[in-house]
Amino acid sequence: MRIFALLSLLVAGAAAFGSSAFTGSSIAAASNGSNLSMMRHRKKVAKLGKPADQRKALLRALSTEVIRHGRIKTTLTRAKAVRKHVDHIIQLGKRGDLHARRQAMAWIYDKDLVHSLFEAAPER
Repeated sequence: MRIFALLSLLVAGAAAFGSSAFTGSSIAAASNGSNLSMMRHRKKVAKLGKPADQRKALLRALSTEVIRHGRIKTTLTRAKAVRKHVDHIIQLGKRGDLHARRQAMAWIYDKDLVHSLFEAAPER
């Protein structure tokens, strides 16, 4: 009973202030399927429609194939997401030290591919 009285006081108090941005009509319009969308400020990672573990596995697989074949056929969004990782692996290959090699082996699936990348990258 007390909760009902408290709710009625809140509704009456909100109605006393007239129309505001938080009326029931705007909430109903948003839940009706209108085109209301939130902005993704400072979100640099493309989610690719996948959970984090699947996204990481996808990016690792695409990076491995780009380094192996030189080019792959994929979507534009995936290509933009994988470009950062491929560039980083190439920079590791140019650095060529042991720590860079271990970092590359942690990301690339094929061990022999990492060895061939580190042999060929300094000449490029």
